Amino acid sequence: MKYLLILISYLTISIAANAQGAHDLIQACVNDYIEGTSYNYVDRINNAFYPGSELFLDGKENSLRVVPSETYISWFDSAKAGQFNGRVGKILSIEHFGNIATAKAEILIPQRELRYIDMFILKEIDGKWKIISKTANSEKSNKKGDRILFITSNAAFYKGTNIRTGNSLSEIVNAYDVFDKAGYTLDFMSPEGGDIPIGYLDYSDDLQMQYLRNSDFMYAISHTKSITEVKAEDYKAVYYVGGGSAMFDVPENEDIQKLVMSMYEDHDGVISSVCHGTAGIVNLKTKEGKYLVDGKVISGYPTEYENKERETFKSFPFKITETVRLRGGDFKYGERASIHMEHQDDVVTGQNNLSSAAVAQKIIEILKAK
Repeated sequence: MKYLLILISYLTISIAANAQGAHDLIQACVNDYIEGTSYNYVDRINNAFYPGSELFLDGKENSLRVVPSETYISWFDSAKAGQFNGRVGKILSIEHFGNIATAKAEILIPQRELRYIDMFILKEIDGKWKIISKTANSEKSNKKGDRILFITSNAAFYKGTNIRTGNSLSEIVNAYDVFDKAGYTLDFMSPEGGDIPIGYLDYSDDLQMQYLRNSDFMYAISHTKSITEVKAEDYKAVYYVGGGSAMFDVPENEDIQKLVMSMYEDHDGVISSVCHGTAGIVNLKTKEGKYLVDGKVISGYPTEYENKERETFKSFPFKITETVRLRGGDFKYGERASIHMEHQDDVVTGQNNLSSAAVAQKIIEILKAK
């Protein structure tokens, strides 16, 4: 029985590893298409398609237009390689089974106020994943390609306990919905990348249920980006999500700190957090070595509202209120179940999940002013 359990465990790990490996290869293939068509890299577009594959596109008066991949690739021949042509792409989902897969991507063309959805069929051929078919449709859109990064945690348990925790779903969707409707492109990142735990679900909340049923949204939080997949210059703002998970992994991650401060200092970006997400900004330092919170009014979930007898609170590596004040910040908050937000020097912080939408609105206001 002991050896059987070891074998089952080994097979489970191997299957999971193979599945992740296939997903990464499919993702790389679709990214060849996205980045190739955005920057006129003909070799990358060519690498994405299997020779002889076809694109099923809309022709005049909704007629079907079948375009060989070689013809499609030739449309990019005369453009300068490496020069951005205005197309902004993002993978929305990938599904695969054995050696076949489907993928869905969003392609924005802001100058024409268009949003395309591209659907791909892929197959593994001779050990390489290739697009064997593509179709697309478009709609009018207010999306401009400006991106905001949601910073989340992979921590599924309060440290040193067997008590589960997660990233607050309400703090995610309340802000996400505001940003999305305003035309922003949204990405999720976590220290390890991949899946993140979600907590604090309220099944009576219509907005939460709407997003739980949204397959593109669920894919995004199940496949968060790792630090190696994001660049500071690509984002206008970061939003640190709260929930118990936010107290762990993120605050001490130096790579995330460098990314966020580069976006803030080198690219004129906005830093924001809500509730326990404020734990993520307490260690941020400027190039001069000064804490970001020093001299600023900051909000978040106050120590005064914590249940100090709970094992969950005792597992926290530090207290948000006291740490902000120790580092020169003026920590402020409102009534327990009230909306409270602070804004100073392109740093926007909210007290709780109820403040998430207000934080998002303030960020949009700041970015529009810029």
